[in-house]
Amino acid sequence: MSIRIFYDVEGVRLNGWLKLVKIIRQKVNERQYKVGDLNFIITGDSEIRSLNVKYLEHDYFTDVITFNYNEGNRVGGEIYISIDTVAINAEDYGVSVQDELKRVIIHGVLHLLGMNDITEEERKQMRTEEDKWLLLTRI
Repeated sequence: MSIRIFYDVEGVRLNGWLKLVKIIRQKVNERQYKVGDLNFIITGDSEIRSLNVKYLEHDYFTDVITFNYNEGNRVGGEIYISIDTVAINAEDYGVSVQDELKRVIIHGVLHLLGMNDITEEERKQMRTEEDKWLLLTRI
């Protein structure tokens, strides 16, 4: 099973991809799951908005959309990420685009692992877990 990243936009590359893949595998395994096929697609706002309208009936931009293809204890899916929204969020939060991109990749995987971010409490739990994973990218 594989973890892959695809770039639908020019001039964007994630630094530390192999380390992030290792962390994803480790964290998925710690939760008693196995990694299936995980595809991360880095795209732009127009593609994200189209996906959001078509599949979720939401007519707005977002940073990440996760399609869950889990089977049993095997975690798999497609995670679409808008680099445009990631860049705006990075500026708003005072972080690098690279760190924000890693955060939304982790965020998508956490959704596949069953975490939600609907309520304020769920958002806090999600943010705490994202922070733990992000810290590992810096070690």
